[in-house]
Amino acid sequence: MAKKITVVISQGQSQNPAKRKLEEDLVGALLMEAGVEVTLVPNLYDLAPDGTGMLCLEGISGDMVVVSWHFPRAAHWTLDRHGIRGRVGTTLLVSDDEDNEEDDEENVEEDSQDEADDKDRVIEQREVPARTIYCLDFRACDTAEPLVEEIRRIAAETATETVDLMSWIDGSPKPEQLDRYLNPNGGNGNGHTEKTPVATPAQPNIIDEKAERRWYPVIDFSRCTNCMECIDFCLFGVYGVDTSEVILVEQPDNCRKGCPACSRVCPENAILFPQHKTPAIAGSEEVAGPLKIDLSQLFGAPGKDAVEAAVSERDEQLMLAGREAVGESVGIAKRRTGAVDQPKDELDDLMDELDAIDL
Repeated sequence: MAKKITVVISQGQSQNPAKRKLEEDLVGALLMEAGVEVTLVPNLYDLAPDGTGMLCLEGISGDMVVVSWHFPRAAHWTLDRHGIRGRVGTTLLVSDDEDNEEDDEENVEEDSQDEADDKDRVIEQREVPARTIYCLDFRACDTAEPLVEEIRRIAAETATETVDLMSWIDGSPKPEQLDRYLNPNGGNGNGHTEKTPVATPAQPNIIDEKAERRWYPVIDFSRCTNCMECIDFCLFGVYGVDTSEVILVEQPDNCRKGCPACSRVCPENAILFPQHKTPAIAGSEEVAGPLKIDLSQLFGAPGKDAVEAAVSERDEQLMLAGREAVGESVGIAKRRTGAVDQPKDELDDLMDELDAIDL
């Protein structure tokens, strides 16, 4: 029997008719694909840890494709946060913006590689299952066709069948192996060619879970260095450490809705909030690695750098919770202590302009 790959369609939070149509068109097209099994779940980020949606995803043991309204980086680490792990699958489907940025990123990639390799990342200490998870972004295209084509490519790539070489060496191939060798075009061994059956529509696996909107940080462990700056900065008990003293999001529902402050102070841009309106915080690939410019400015707000914006957001949330503001007196990294204010240069002005137009 041909190997199938599971495609998980993560529905968006929005009821926008155009978005719903794109989801429905993709599901309809994939149901005609012979090598694909379709599972439909509510918004990936909103799924409860013990809900039917997450239990369903945990039951998928092989390679899978996840199509969501999140940046691929955010979708991958959201799954990882719930224990659904695998290698990052390479996809050829990118948005127009990402495609235009590739040339610029290539110019700095080689220069920044040495800097990246000097740091120990948490992912280097973790065991990753021998399977691949491909994450696709609905926002990369206006119609379902490009998504279907990319999923076909992935399905063909993952369906490559391996042969038990030892049985051939011993001179005892299995009957089905011998038949495939003698009749590579689908013959039945009697000189007759069997017709490929016409695909008939299958039924998707629909997970009916009432998922409430959630807000919590997601850690990209391929970037995280376990510096613990997030746990020092957050005063709401969101972060903790596991038995190996590695940072984790221990109490996600303690996070204050709409507050991305810890993401702004992370020196490695490793903390994501997939639902945030700012691409840099939501997991956009253009800040997935260190660059020569100060990318922390992308995490700031108009007129403020990243740390100033984070402190302001944290104080606001503390006061809303009936607590006192602490300013920069608590949880600010040593790299910030004693910093001398520098006059703004052209890069600062550019970053302020980008923040002001809310890219």
